[in-house]
Amino acid sequence: MKFSTTIATLLFSVAALASTPHKYRLVWQDNFNGNTYDKNSWTKIPRGGSDWDRHMADTDSLYAVRDGKLILRGTVNTNLEADTARFVTGGLYTKHKRTIKHGKVEVRAKFGSAQGAWPAIWMLPDADIQWPEGGEIDIMEHLNHDNIAYQTVHTYYTYVLKKDQNPPHGSTLPIDRDGFNTYTVEILPDSLVFSINGKTSFSYPRIETTDKGQYPFGTPYYLLVDMQIQGAWVGKADQKQLPIEMEVDWVKFYELEK
Repeated sequence: MKFSTTIATLLFSVAALASTPHKYRLVWQDNFNGNTYDKNSWTKIPRGGSDWDRHMADTDSLYAVRDGKLILRGTVNTNLEADTARFVTGGLYTKHKRTIKHGKVEVRAKFGSAQGAWPAIWMLPDADIQWPEGGEIDIMEHLNHDNIAYQTVHTYYTYVLKKDQNPPHGSTLPIDRDGFNTYTVEILPDSLVFSINGKTSFSYPRIETTDKGQYPFGTPYYLLVDMQIQGAWVGKADQKQLPIEMEVDWVKFYELEK
């Protein structure tokens, strides 16, 4: 009887320890309380050739800080004569300024809905690593008028080797489409844990495999927050539903306490 009680107590203790949440220390937050965004932490995302950044522009009208919130806009390009892009969008990132290796990132945001609107909150490695070998952490992507948000992991393993179901590399959760929601990822040595409004969406674990690039997460990552319009995934934009805005209430970076 004593032996059985001891074993039971030990098993209970181990289970309790396994379920103990990780401890984090807040290392940076931005509440957007000024008149403009903090240039020591953020940089405007330059235009590129991919679906997500082909409409990025540095036009001041696409960026604002209003009532303690960062505003990023997307609209039809009718005023920039020297710019041939059909749409122009605003986006900021913390590249080479604010990064996190192991820890937690939280962003409270809301966004308007429109056909072809594709707001995103996501992370990339701060080092110069070719995509997708460095990995990509999509904390939030929203499409069109959906009532859900997507949370996804991209790696060489999931994208090139097409092993995106062992383990599953993404999930969705319902959101308040017209209100603010809090989007979170925990970046741990053995897993990525995603949640929305405190509810876990899914976990992406490190697994034992000889295949390349299954879990590249363990280097500093920076945050991107951007208003995107049109692309192969989200579809064509309806110009009559634009302009569109994305509002960010706050951003928080936590380091994992050892």
